[in-house]
Amino acid sequence: MREQENVRLAKRLRRHSTDAERVLWHYLRNRALIGLKFRRQCPIGPFIADFVCIERRLVIEVDGGQHVGCERDESRTVFLESEGFRVLRFWNDDVLTRIDAVLSTVCETIQREDAPHPNPSPASERGAIDETPSQ
Repeated sequence: MREQENVRLAKRLRRHSTDAERVLWHYLRNRALIGLKFRRQCPIGPFIADFVCIERRLVIEVDGGQHVGCERDESRTVFLESEGFRVLRFWNDDVLTRIDAVLSTVCETIQREDAPHPNPSPASERGAIDETPSQ
């Protein structure tokens, strides 16, 4: 039942996007950003992500002032990360006034994930625990 409610809510959120969400969607839709497919207002578990690229397990959240210190945002991030997603958060104002910097951050995050490990382990060691700190 909760899943159906989230789908209905996601559709409503798509129809009533904020200005910042509309601006960012313009740059993400139709595989416009390095050929990746993004979805907007996409239900993931009990939450609805503003934007998600399933292929890269990347969620982008666009937050207004009501999100300052919001515990729900923290629990959302913890949940999404536990599901294997990387979460990027941007303020509405940054999307509206510094869209190039926002898009650059998104691209850099994706490219960082594409980069080969600086010290790949020999085939005989694969499967061992990697002690390199993650970011």
